This record gives sequence, structure tokens and C-alpha cells, in this order.
Amino acid sequence: MSASAILNAWHDHLLQARRRSPHTVRAYVATAERLIEATGVTDWHALAKVDAMALRQQLARRRAEGLGNASTARELSALKGFIAFARAQVGLPDPTAPRMRGPRVKKGLPRPVTPDEAVNLAAGVEENAAIEWIGARDRAVLLLLYGAGLRIAEALSLTGAALPLGDVLTVTGKGGKQRAVPILPLVSAAVADYAAKCPWPLERDKPLFRGARGGPLGQGAVQKAMAATRRALGLPPTATPHALRHSFATHLLSAGADLRSLQELLGHASLGSTQIYTKVDAAVLLDVYRHAHPREAG
Repeated sequence: MSASAILNAWHDHLLQARRRSPHTVRAYVATAERLIEATGVTDWHALAKVDAMALRQQLARRRAEGLGNASTARELSALKGFIAFARAQVGLPDPTAPRMRGPRVKKGLPRPVTPDEAVNLAAGVEENAAIEWIGARDRAVLLLLYGAGLRIAEALSLTGAALPLGDVLTVTGKGGKQRAVPILPLVSAAVADYAAKCPWPLERDKPLFRGARGGPLGQGAVQKAMAATRRALGLPPTATPHALRHSFATHLLSAGADLRSLQELLGHASLGSTQIYTKVDAAVLLDVYRHAHPREAG
């Protein structure tokens, strides 16, 4: 069997059976390709015999190339998934990958922006755009991230079938799981404004958000527009599109939302992923205390 056939099978498994995002699929396939190149193994039986020592050697090679802890941990996860897949292909009774621990990764807290900053960012990308409809598009995307808590990939995967936005939007998240998200009038109006100005026909089965030439809008274009506006507003580099989703969660929690409801709105598979926002909320309160308390501020 050729290496390309193995990689194609791994690609299809990730995309169809595991329903991973295109970005994750590309990264996992690239990881598998690097392992094949390093070991010279090109059949399922040989791959199924790859042990913890071989995986450690591969990670050591990657670390020597400058890979950090977080990237190494993701690489190990991809390698273990690939070896488990290989073992399943040859029918081993225990298809699990070799057990080994990855590097410790310190979880940083999300850095939310304030409500005013979020609104100013959305308005800023519209004002800074050279073309009116593109400015309306970027504002609509950012308001979906902040006003509805969407991931940027979720917003960009919407099709024309979402129009016109009602009070609730059905969003397809990670793993193909769907959830219902309430839509604020401000968000709905921004999307309607974009749809009215967009020069391209927004068919039900085609992407809702379009690039300058009519193709699907890429994340890079949104990130670039937000980066320029962020600098103009004097906001830190942490003010990214994904930070708007963090801000949505943090501000809802501050307003009294319970964790279970927040978990549903964000589309988290586990409550543990949502609980990080309790730490964010506490960190925000502590920052306010430090700057506002008379003994601290004096």
C-alpha cells in the first residue's frame, strides 16, 4: 500500500467518520505524513506496530524544530489517533494507541474585550473598509461572534438558507452538532444590511458570507480587518475574532447566566470547557477591584 493511499484513508476517516473541521483534518494528515516520512513505514501492519518509543522519537524531532508545548501536545494527540486508526485497520483486539503523556500545557485564560470595545470593533471594521458592502459584511460577522457567541468557523459556514434571520438561529458546531442560538435585533439588522448590499446572489445552498470575488469568505480576511481596526482603537493583540466569543460568554456570566445555559449557547461538549469562564469572570472582577478600590487606586 502506498503512503498516499494511507493518508487518503486517514483523511476520509477524519472528515467523514469523525467529522473533524477541515483545519483539523489538514493538521492531522500532515502529522501522519511526517511520521510516515520519518519511519519509512507504508503499510497498516507496520504502522500498527509503532510503539511509544517511536512516537517519542518523532516528537523529539519536532521539538528540535522549535515546536512549543501546546503544539507538541496537539501533535501527540494526532499521532495517537493515527496509530489507533492503523491498529483498527488490521483488526487488533485492542486498537488503542500506545499510552504516553504529552508535555504539560498551561491553560491561559481567555482575554475578553469590554462591551463598548466589541461594538466599537464591529463599527470600526465597517468604517475602515474601502468597499461599502465588505464593511457591512465584516460588521455582521463580528456581531455574530460577540452577539451570538459563534465560533468564526460557524459564522462563515452559514448559508443563504439562514436568511432572513429570525429570533433564533440554528448553528452547526464541532462534530456536526446543532444548537439553537438567540439572535439580538442588532445582529439580525447587521446581517440584513449586509445581505442587502452584497453584490453576489445569496443562494440557500451557497455561503452567506462572500469574499471580494464572490467565493466563500475566509477567516484570514476577517482577522486582517479586525487587526487593522484593533490597532486603530489602541486595543491589545489579544482582541481577536475569537476573543469576541469569549467576551460573549464572560459578559453573560457576569449578568447572571448559569453555566448549563452557557454551555448550551456555546456548544461545548462538556461543562468543563465552560467552567473556564468562571475564572475569567473572577479575573475581571479582581482587575476592577484593583483599579477601583480606594486603597488600591490611591
